Amino acid sequence: MIPQANPGAGYQALKPQIDAAVARALGSGWYVLGAEGRAFESEFAHWLGTPRAVGCGNGTDALALTLRAMGIGPGKAVATVSHTAVATVAAIEMAGATPVLIDIDKLHYTMDPAELAEVLAHPPAGLPPIAAIMPVHIYGQPVDLLPILALGKKYGIPVIEDCSQAHGATLGGQKVGTFSEASCFSLYPTKNLGALGDGGVMATGDAALADEIAALRQYGWKTHYISEAAGVNSRLDELQAAILRVKLEHLDANNARRQAIAARYDAAVAGGAWAAPARRADATHVFHQYVVRVADRAGVQAALRAKGVATGVHYPVPVHLQSAYAGRIAMGPAGCAVTAKAAEEVMSFPMFPELTDVQVGTVCDMVAEISQRLPLHA
Repeated sequence: MIPQANPGAGYQALKPQIDAAVARALGSGWYVLGAEGRAFESEFAHWLGTPRAVGCGNGTDALALTLRAMGIGPGKAVATVSHTAVATVAAIEMAGATPVLIDIDKLHYTMDPAELAEVLAHPPAGLPPIAAIMPVHIYGQPVDLLPILALGKKYGIPVIEDCSQAHGATLGGQKVGTFSEASCFSLYPTKNLGALGDGGVMATGDAALADEIAALRQYGWKTHYISEAAGVNSRLDELQAAILRVKLEHLDANNARRQAIAARYDAAVAGGAWAAPARRADATHVFHQYVVRVADRAGVQAALRAKGVATGVHYPVPVHLQSAYAGRIAMGPAGCAVTAKAAEEVMSFPMFPELTDVQVGTVCDMVAEISQRLPLHA
């Protein structure tokens, strides 16, 4: 079976370097907030092109701590999307703020700036003041960010980019995560830059904000053992930092491999039941996932599975329809209708840099064969 994702292959591809990095970290005798973590933060910031980066326990905490450091908590709302990993919305509530969900555009699956403008001009009744915008660069596709940044400026509220699926994606030649007041990245094992465990990092050009987040991730300490604010324990450990330093060196090459796989998939789906994923103009998509839409998703997945090709669904149930959130989260006027429709039809092909050319060819052959038998998707 060709898996849809395979983080173990990423380890095997870099095993000598990763093993050496782990041995170095273990031999140091310092396992939390030490030299490896500081080096990773510096190297990640340099790679991204931003002055500061702060590692933490996971991407969810990175978002929540950023909101807290900005003073966005109880009595304030944050505009985001329902078509995302639930972590985005969970982070807003972890900070004590109230989510309001904006629908997506049907081609790129990212926040619809037109509906955001409408919600900012006419917020849903009973909603606390909207104090931040949190767009999600999903599947490796950059958000239509410039109008969103303009809206943030117009209303005097910060934009916090959720870049958890878009390490290295660009808009106008500039990496996402460098456009706004702050950005946050998950380092979960399946991400374009993935640890071998949990991890997260936030990036910013604001040194005071970075210092505040660095304190909040360790109980609010700026002086050892003295909590100046009520913080949490969310530290990127030294082993993961050492591993991430190795993997960061290969991130650009791995993204290029993802793009090459995507190009082969494009050819396989051409003229058949599925359209290739849309790419935003003047943007670089880094294909955390290669996502198509199909009406009979369960049937197509079963047919591909029978031929040895695993697929995924990112994400089968939008946040606003999950039992933990249904009926209690405010939405824009579209009621996330585009989001709900997409969730019924999206499907992810195998996508990770270590896929061999033979495996990619097998996926392409099976996809092309099945695609030709299906009705064209509207």
